[in-house]
Amino acid sequence: MIKFLQDGNGKFSWNSISNISKRRNNLGDEMPVFMYRLFQYTLRDELIARFGKEVTIDIFRKSGERAGCEFAQNILDLALPFNEFFAQLQEVLQEKKIGILRIEKFDSSTGHIVLTISEDLDCSGLPVVGETVCNYDEGLLAGILKSYTKKSYQVVEVDCWSTGSRVCRFEGFLINEKE
Repeated sequence: MIKFLQDGNGKFSWNSISNISKRRNNLGDEMPVFMYRLFQYTLRDELIARFGKEVTIDIFRKSGERAGCEFAQNILDLALPFNEFFAQLQEVLQEKKIGILRIEKFDSSTGHIVLTISEDLDCSGLPVVGETVCNYDEGLLAGILKSYTKKSYQVVEVDCWSTGSRVCRFEGFLINEKE
């Protein structure tokens, strides 16, 4: 593993990101969406070629979940009440140009949640291919929910630009850790 990516436990640390704006004096901390997608989809292709589609999807979900936990713990106020927390999350995702988040449904008794993201960083504008592609986002949302609720979530994309929808729709379910 690359040493600068490790914390004391040998895992990714938020500090690994460093102070981007301080070290990119001229270019700043933004880049075009096509560069992000170029990285993501070429990496995805290489992983599928080496390990298969299911392992690749699992890698994207797991890395997204780790990123979601780090993002939530370092960017968001996890002590806010539910409505304020999600208002903050909506604002940050839009400000960072990740997407426009909406909550369609939340059942506080079961933890079931339905979220949409329009203008999604991963897929808005992609051709229709008949399958969802936002596996990293599934993990990212699961990590954010896990950090906020202190409970494990599984998040599944049910609609995607690449399935013909014009928003990404995600359903989140609490994972019963006793099973």
